[in-house]
Amino acid sequence: MAKRFIPKTNIANEIKSYFIITLGLAIYAIAWNFFMSPYQFLVGGMTGVGAIIQYTVGIPIQYTYFSINIILISVAIKILGFRFCIKTIYAIFTLTILLGITQELFKDQNALTILGDSKQLEVCLVGSIFIGIGIAICFLNNGSTGGVDIIAAIVNKYKDVSFGRVMLYIDTFIITSGLLINTSDLSESLTRVFYGYINLVIVNASIDYMINSNRQMVQFFIFSSKYEDIAYYITRTMRRGVTLLDSVGFYSKQEGKVITTLARANQTNEMFSIVKQIDPDAIISQSKVTSVYGKGFDKIKAKDLKLKSKEELEKTHKKL
Repeated sequence: MAKRFIPKTNIANEIKSYFIITLGLAIYAIAWNFFMSPYQFLVGGMTGVGAIIQYTVGIPIQYTYFSINIILISVAIKILGFRFCIKTIYAIFTLTILLGITQELFKDQNALTILGDSKQLEVCLVGSIFIGIGIAICFLNNGSTGGVDIIAAIVNKYKDVSFGRVMLYIDTFIITSGLLINTSDLSESLTRVFYGYINLVIVNASIDYMINSNRQMVQFFIFSSKYEDIAYYITRTMRRGVTLLDSVGFYSKQEGKVITTLARANQTNEMFSIVKQIDPDAIISQSKVTSVYGKGFDKIKAKDLKLKSKEELEKTHKKL
């Protein structure tokens, strides 16, 4: 039997998670103050609300963002529980600070001062991609930027409406509200909202791409005489369940076991490394899986249908 693996402590994993969330928030803040704010572009979420207020009355975005989120998180704690909101609270405070720091940092040197007015579309596209990347990094580590995420989580608890749909509706409303920024110049307001819609599409596309890439599942069938060692390491180091299937070689008539397991696509190299070190002669079959739901994977979400009793089904079957 191979040497037993000693799992990492939860504390180390949590520290790593918070560090990566901070990185995602930093990317978001830099993208906002370097690319978006100088051109007065609009974005979704509470940052978008803060942007509209900043463009209208001059109150820095971080103050509005913080004030609205404190109200929302207070409601969320009562409805969703404090444990659910811990990382969101951390993100709210951290992003507020980072928005203030990057605002000062890029006050004189930003995309507008470097590239000028002629590159609005290019700047909007690049800035939106980085904002999407920052948000996705937070999501992938069970974090959140607060605001609309909180509202979506509350709605999702009581209604069978996906996070994405709730966020899309609210973000569309916030960006459209940009028409109120400068009512005397309709052309300027429409241009601002137009770029806001571009931002909304690109940000959501970036988030979906990163999250779906990370959540892409693969299925493995592993044929090896050392199946016990391989299965042990898969369950202990990769935290993945393993099922053993009985097998019989057609030519050799030799009985054995086949390992079948599901894992994230980004765990493929780790899987191959484990198998190679334990049994270089093992045969591995790998195939893509569209999606996996259930314990240890994404939560099953579907409308509750009233199932007929077995007796009712039998009666229906007999009539047919």
